[in-house]
Amino acid sequence: MQKTFLILITLFIAWGCSSSFDTSNLTPEERLNYAKKLYEQEDYQEAIDEFQALILQYPGSSIIAESQFYLAMSRYQRKEFILGAFEFSKLIRNMSTSEYLPEAQFMLAECYHRLSPNVNLDQAYTKKAIEEYQAFIDFFPLNEKVFQAEQKIKELHNKLAKKEYDIARIYEKMEYYTASLKYYDFVIEQYHDTEYAPLALYNKIFVLDQRRLTDKALEESIRFIETYPAHPNYREVLSFKESLERRLSVNK
Repeated sequence: MQKTFLILITLFIAWGCSSSFDTSNLTPEERLNYAKKLYEQEDYQEAIDEFQALILQYPGSSIIAESQFYLAMSRYQRKEFILGAFEFSKLIRNMSTSEYLPEAQFMLAECYHRLSPNVNLDQAYTKKAIEEYQAFIDFFPLNEKVFQAEQKIKELHNKLAKKEYDIARIYEKMEYYTASLKYYDFVIEQYHDTEYAPLALYNKIFVLDQRRLTDKALEESIRFIETYPAHPNYREVLSFKESLERRLSVNK
């Protein structure tokens, strides 16, 4: 142990003077420690080179899973999220008994989360992030990061709901009411646990009324009142429901 410590001190003194320290005489464990020190010092590109060399030179070694994990983390720290996702996936696929598996699964989801773009753009990465967070929850239900993963899923669901809700609003403003109703329904059914579900139902009520579908507007008003009694729009919908009922009673 003392010998290894002295070797590491020596190599880092040498490394401080040169960016290309010769690691050829080190044991695999010493080289791994050297690579991890590079990672800790945020010299991620040098760390990547070392971790890749370790993986190539010592296949089947006990250090491979740790090297693979830190290679993936180095990619992540460099904001190379696609490459990071690729490296985390390799660990998950090829080293399924590794102690790094839970963290690798969580970080795989994190990579896709970081790739998730502005709500107006294609949301394939957002959906992939949700899928990987859910896989983390399913496979590691007792992990301390489960709650964090659940919160991330809620955040991303909200993002997907906003995209569909915004499309519905655009169609409504353009007076393409059939299309707007289709998108409002999609938000209500698919993203019922987001903040956009009550907003979608609220707008749907008035679109139905605009199309003179008074019976359906009343039906959805009742649904809103029963489902969202604490919503800020509750009293407005309640008042509108009473207005719809009066109109229907007059027309009978």
